[in-house]
Amino acid sequence: MIPAIILMSQIREGYLILFSGLVIVFSALLILSVFFKFGLPVMLYVYKIITKGPDKKIKDIAIKSNDKFTGEEAAVIAAAIHLYLHEKHDFENPILTIKKAEKSYSPWSSKIYGIHHRL
Repeated sequence: MIPAIILMSQIREGYLILFSGLVIVFSALLILSVFFKFGLPVMLYVYKIITKGPDKKIKDIAIKSNDKFTGEEAAVIAAAIHLYLHEKHDFENPILTIKKAEKSYSPWSSKIYGIHHRL
């Protein structure tokens, strides 16, 4: 026990902080890699068991049609979308004008009245 205390007293504080930081970072990376390698597939398998839903393909899905939906309703929806997308907005001038602001002279910011006179 005593040699460990002597050894720790010989190591500078910076090396101790460096070593502990490296241990923390690499242990966190190791834990994350183990989780993504083994934990995530297990969680996905458990989720699939819980949902118990067979995988469906696009060709297996039946298309449901509504006989009450007429062409008139489709035309009204299309007209509303067209009016919304082509709505007129205010015209803004694309030319920017930059004007210089007039600055009045102030002796407070002048360098000639500095405190230090250098020779």
